[in-house]
Amino acid sequence: MGEAAPVRAALKWAVDGALAVLLAPACAACHEPLEEPTRGPVCARCWAAIVPITPPCCRTCGDPLPSWRIISVAESRCARCRRKPPLVSLARAVGPYEGALRAIVHAFKYGARSTLARPLAARLRACGEEVLAGADMVVPIPLHRSRQRQRGFNQAAEIARYLGAPTVAALRRTRRTPSQADLPASRRHANVRGAFEPAPAVIVTDLVVVLVDDVSTTGATLNACAEVLLRAGAREVRALIVARAVTRTP
Repeated sequence: MGEAAPVRAALKWAVDGALAVLLAPACAACHEPLEEPTRGPVCARCWAAIVPITPPCCRTCGDPLPSWRIISVAESRCARCRRKPPLVSLARAVGPYEGALRAIVHAFKYGARSTLARPLAARLRACGEEVLAGADMVVPIPLHRSRQRQRGFNQAAEIARYLGAPTVAALRRTRRTPSQADLPASRRHANVRGAFEPAPAVIVTDLVVVLVDDVSTTGATLNACAEVLLRAGAREVRALIVARAVTRTP
């Protein structure tokens, strides 16, 4: 076995070199030539450029807090969560929806790069250990069937498959809504109000449920889904999001 590893490494190096010369594939995020195409459609530089959300952060939504001084004054919660506590009790994200992470999410979501689901899920598991601890199931945010047919896959469902907890399609989208990204923040809650319902024959009574999505901006979609699950009897609803538009507290 000791001799096999160098052989595999040399073979991989040769394959990467051949692919780079013959096909000249570009990184799906930065569009620079891929030096190691066999490692996936995103280059190592882009993965390394992701800026994680690190403490201090809001204990509820995961938004960064400006300093440790706020922890003692504000009970470790951001101003938005103190003002109106969300229905999602605990949420974490890999990083802010900007820079390299935004480019990777766009490649995954709109470039049909479904192979990115596994490495994105690995980063979610790393930052969301607390969220997944004791969870009974992970529930991907559903797409309307027409949008899923158009896109070819549900990006949240692809990520959920690799999180290590049972994946259950416990929600169904009842109507197609305009993209949240195309709406001002003031209209996003109304846009998704009543847009979800419990899936038939799925029981969530007294269970801890983790919602999974690729991007969260105002949290309106997560809140709408959490409301449905809590009404259906879920004991607690948490969330894991790949990227979130963070609220910068002065």
